[in-house]
Amino acid sequence: MFPNTQPKNVLFTKKKRVPEYSEDMLKGVLARYDIDGDGVLTRKELKEAFKAAGSSFPGWRAIRALCHADKNRDGVISEKELNNLVSYATKRGRPDE
Repeated sequence: MFPNTQPKNVLFTKKKRVPEYSEDMLKGVLARYDIDGDGVLTRKELKEAFKAAGSSFPGWRAIRALCHADKNRDGVISEKELNNLVSYATKRGRPDE
């Protein structure tokens, strides 16, 4: 008798759910993106890792991660600095937030 009056919500869609990572899992994921196997993560490799994790703005997140984790300012994340990166990433929450 009455038409369906429920509005179709086309403006708001559910966000894709991104899995949460433990510190050990995150270290494993990041290490997998050391594409050239040189033992360091470049900005490009970090960007690809954040993109694969479902991050919003992976390029920006890669730059922010370098700012927080690259203590010697050589432009890459070494194995020693990986703990800084993992600490930063776990404090910030899911990569899409």
